[in-house]
Amino acid sequence: MFDTLIRKAQVIDGSGAPAFSADVALQDGKVAAIADTLGDCAQTVIDAHGQCLAPGFIDVHTHDDLNVIHNPPMLEKISQGVTTVIVGNCGISASPVVLTGEPPDPLNLLGGQSAFTYPSFSSYTDAVVAARPAVNVGALIGHTALRNNHMNDLQRCANADEIAAMQQDLRSALAEGALGMSSGLAYASAKQSDTEEVIALVQELGAAGGVYTTHLRTEFDGVIQAMDEAFHTARRGKVPLIISHLKCAGKGNWGRSNELLTHLHNAARQQSVACDCYPYAASSSTLDLAQVTEDTDIFITWSTPHSEQAGRYLGDIARDWNLSLMEAAQRLMPAGAVYYCMSEDDVENIVRHPKSMIGSDGLPNDPHPHPRLWGAFPRVLGHYSRDKNALSLPQAVHKMTGLSATEFRLHNRGFIRPGYCADVVLFNPDTVLDTASFSHPKQRAQGIEKVWVNGVLSYQYGAAPTGRAGQFLYRQSQ
Repeated sequence: MFDTLIRKAQVIDGSGAPAFSADVALQDGKVAAIADTLGDCAQTVIDAHGQCLAPGFIDVHTHDDLNVIHNPPMLEKISQGVTTVIVGNCGISASPVVLTGEPPDPLNLLGGQSAFTYPSFSSYTDAVVAARPAVNVGALIGHTALRNNHMNDLQRCANADEIAAMQQDLRSALAEGALGMSSGLAYASAKQSDTEEVIALVQELGAAGGVYTTHLRTEFDGVIQAMDEAFHTARRGKVPLIISHLKCAGKGNWGRSNELLTHLHNAARQQSVACDCYPYAASSSTLDLAQVTEDTDIFITWSTPHSEQAGRYLGDIARDWNLSLMEAAQRLMPAGAVYYCMSEDDVENIVRHPKSMIGSDGLPNDPHPHPRLWGAFPRVLGHYSRDKNALSLPQAVHKMTGLSATEFRLHNRGFIRPGYCADVVLFNPDTVLDTASFSHPKQRAQGIEKVWVNGVLSYQYGAAPTGRAGQFLYRQSQ
């Protein structure tokens, strides 16, 4: 007898192939059988007529490092159909980190000094396992986190001794199961690192079979040159490369997405290259003075010295204070912001490209988060696939599942196949929709009906979360 039988679903298996009608049985945390009919031999039988069954969505770009420990129900992700999160992106990771004061920007996106209690990767994985989050967790090691551990000044390049110490930290974390390393070369805490410093670390990934993801040195005018640096770094390290949240940022860059995607495609002929993206034309991070401009609106999400200004536009704050935009931004620092810096046409172009995966890049600690934290995956299914017909439903699901599992080397996940882990989501293709908005961002999606994680029913629309069966996903030898 099966644990669960999902009958007559339209199965979208994660490969990009067309949907097909089938019964799918789950047993002992695995997909046990897929057939035209499997009878009624199960403890729980679910009629899925008119609904789609897909692999659980893999959020490849998150900053949920501490959220999976402190907020293990993970409602903002499980309610989207997300069953796996990749943490440690943009050079920012919760481990291995040792702080002597407040965390530098952008490590502060994860929390204050008291939140960083994981000096080794194994201490972090132990904490995740003990928390029993509702979703699976795979982790990258942040380049900025490594720099923080061994450098007394992050506004310069590391010296040979510091690089050797960072290599040892990374080597240990990889031995303990980290998936790879991320960098955030656009941030001040990593901007002064030269390419050779990054290559020295990326070569550790090549030896261990890890992946390298990077928030490019710039996503503005010099983005092609920044992509070239990333391609070069990955080739030297002999590692797969994933460019984080590929975008054409800044009005002067709008309309360049075809150029960027052609550059990505040409590089992929010579090496393993992919990217992730989020399906919105606004970004979100800490307030960066380099991005303060009259060209696009900037929405302040938090401010340490002026918390009362959170939830307002920088332009309105500047007018109230009778200051320039730059002066107002300086007074608000440190702070968080949403930047309306992209063209919708460029976003759509990148979303539908065969090499792009979907990642939310949500910031769970933000008091007024970008709506991508709660809505990224249903937005692709509803807005981009169904309503705009920018890509087929099987293509959309592939970008969230099979492609992601393949690029991040997650074994036995990302596809609905016998013997694979039973991370599956049942959704209504006619009603699936993101409801989170910029004004009201903390809203669960519509149309995500049921979600199983490792065979355990963990979410039902309209009901309280029902299970927490997430596992830590350690890197496995290839």
